[in-house]
Amino acid sequence: MSTQTVTPGAAPKDLEHLRLLAIFHYVIAGFIAFFSLFPLLHVGMGIAMLSGVMPSNGAANSGDEAMIGWVFILMGGGFVLFGELVAFLMFRAGRCLKQQKSYTYCLVIAAISCLFMPLGTVLGVFTIIVLVRPSVKTLFGVT
Repeated sequence: MSTQTVTPGAAPKDLEHLRLLAIFHYVIAGFIAFFSLFPLLHVGMGIAMLSGVMPSNGAANSGDEAMIGWVFILMGGGFVLFGELVAFLMFRAGRCLKQQKSYTYCLVIAAISCLFMPLGTVLGVFTIIVLVRPSVKTLFGVT
């Protein structure tokens, strides 16, 4: 069962374009979510440094190793959290496109997705092109 609202006079191509853009937003969100998990390797290295699993070369004292370990943990964890947040926002934009709501949110996420080259740029540009059509604005209830 589709959650799309059919607006009288809405072009079928607009509805189809929004449906495809929503699917592509889901796919890009999945890519971002997957690749943002890579810094977990750094978190693991930081934990290994703190626990003493990684042997010291003797050049650095244990205080420096502990500090470097914490830097690895905090930076890696921060990158993972940021990446997962961006993936969630991208996924939510896909849902909003599918349901034709939150026009401004979709437009802002489309602009932000242009930063994720090359696929995000293509998706962002096509999303912006579709969203600025007067007929699509009408679907979203924007005048």
